[in-house]
Amino acid sequence: MEVILTFIERAIGQGITILFGAEGEILTEKSGNLNLGIPGIMYMGGISGLVAAFFYENNNPKANGFVGLLISLVVSLIVAGIGGLIYSFLTITLRANQNVVGLALTTFGTGFGNFFGGSISKLAGGVGQINVQVTASAYRAKIPVLSDIPVIGGLLFSYGFLTYLSIVVAIILTYFLLHTKKGLNLRAVGENASTADTAGIDIARYKYTATIVGSAIAGLGGTYFVMEYLGGTWGNNGFGDRGWLAIALVILSIWNADSAIWGSLLFGGLYILYIYIPNLSRYMQEVFKMFPYLATIIVLVITSRQNKPENQPPASLGIPYFREER
Repeated sequence: MEVILTFIERAIGQGITILFGAEGEILTEKSGNLNLGIPGIMYMGGISGLVAAFFYENNNPKANGFVGLLISLVVSLIVAGIGGLIYSFLTITLRANQNVVGLALTTFGTGFGNFFGGSISKLAGGVGQINVQVTASAYRAKIPVLSDIPVIGGLLFSYGFLTYLSIVVAIILTYFLLHTKKGLNLRAVGENASTADTAGIDIARYKYTATIVGSAIAGLGGTYFVMEYLGGTWGNNGFGDRGWLAIALVILSIWNADSAIWGSLLFGGLYILYIYIPNLSRYMQEVFKMFPYLATIIVLVITSRQNKPENQPPASLGIPYFREER
């Protein structure tokens, strides 16, 4: 029983990073933009939050964890948002290819994270010596009293605030897209930008806003992984393929933010399942790591065959729109 509870808790921990990335990409894709730069943007969000916390703590002997949390969170959101701004400017204003820009942004973001992570590690005295424990403790603070309840406390109430924020963001995002005028306008842009333009919707503004806000949300996935999951440490290339899993989760959840909650738990569990199966060979471990992608392919095949409009990606996803070419 204890092993099962531990597995579930760790699956949730793994899934939250993926969930934030998927939420950001869902919002972005609803505008018709396909941002394959999400993995790099998650790196940017994670390292910027860590660096901000590092300089705050090392320049304030009586550093306050809550203040450090606010500083690192704001910096992370800004830097990740800038990543979305760069993508938007290149693809919308300069008309660059979305796939090329996205992949370039992922490469840049990964290098950005590794460069600053390595530099701060050396400044702090070596790999693994970055000291932002005060801020990390604020990120990892559990819910008082409730977290002490046997079994349920550890399973439901023993996580930091970003874990619960990811659920709140998914609920708000779902409501926004389905029940607000701006959300409906955004979906219209993603489905048929030409028709939306004819109706008087500012296409560029909606695409820019969705992509920048979506990138900021995805950046929280990096911040969560570094500050809450790892406890304020950095390892180059430590994110692994979680950014790509976030993009896969968008497909698995069929572009629904609320469905991404359950999908992230599934992905988190599949991502670490091989650890809990004894005597697996290295070959079989790699096979188990493929399971999240296999699940995505299966869902993609099923939804494609059903051909239900509500289960399909935005009709104009990845297709650039320029008014003069209408």
